[in-house]
Amino acid sequence: MTQPLLKGLVAALLLTLGACASTAQQAPQASAPPDTTKKNAPVVANAPAPLPAEDVSKYRPVFAAPKPLPATAVTTAPKATVVPTAHVNPQVEQRLRDQAYTNQNVKYAQGYRILVYLGLERDKVMAIRRTIIGRYPDETDYIVFKSPVYRLYIGDYLTKLEAARGLARLRGLTPKLELEPTQVLLNKNP
Repeated sequence: MTQPLLKGLVAALLLTLGACASTAQQAPQASAPPDTTKKNAPVVANAPAPLPAEDVSKYRPVFAAPKPLPATAVTTAPKATVVPTAHVNPQVEQRLRDQAYTNQNVKYAQGYRILVYLGLERDKVMAIRRTIIGRYPDETDYIVFKSPVYRLYIGDYLTKLEAARGLARLRGLTPKLELEPTQVLLNKNP
């Protein structure tokens, strides 16, 4: 009982799709571009004369030519120099010193580290660490152990671009690398 009904629905659907396809706009065929040149219209008896194009020249702005400077004025005029006077007052200077002092005490910032290893084997994490430090001695490494998992992080990158460059350098040394946002150490020198 459902077979005839199903066949009927499929036939109706096919007919509807065929009708839609036949009425759809056809894509333009590759042919010569349409002719857009102006052609003279045929002269018809008792036809009104064509209107002339509107004259818009009255709306165009007219600028006067600049007056030329005398030759002596150009060569003899002294150049004026502006001397800054008290552009940083004592209050601004004190605030700048306070901000610099505050910035010296900041040790951490939001940045990125590269997760190089995540696994259970201590020997493997140490071997990967030695390989990376042997090739890039200036990189900072962090081994984090949360029983029973070892994690090896490399680098303290402030921007994602720096971290992506570090990631590109480390490709091929380990099978899997991930970029992780975290707090990074700003000043590595004690």
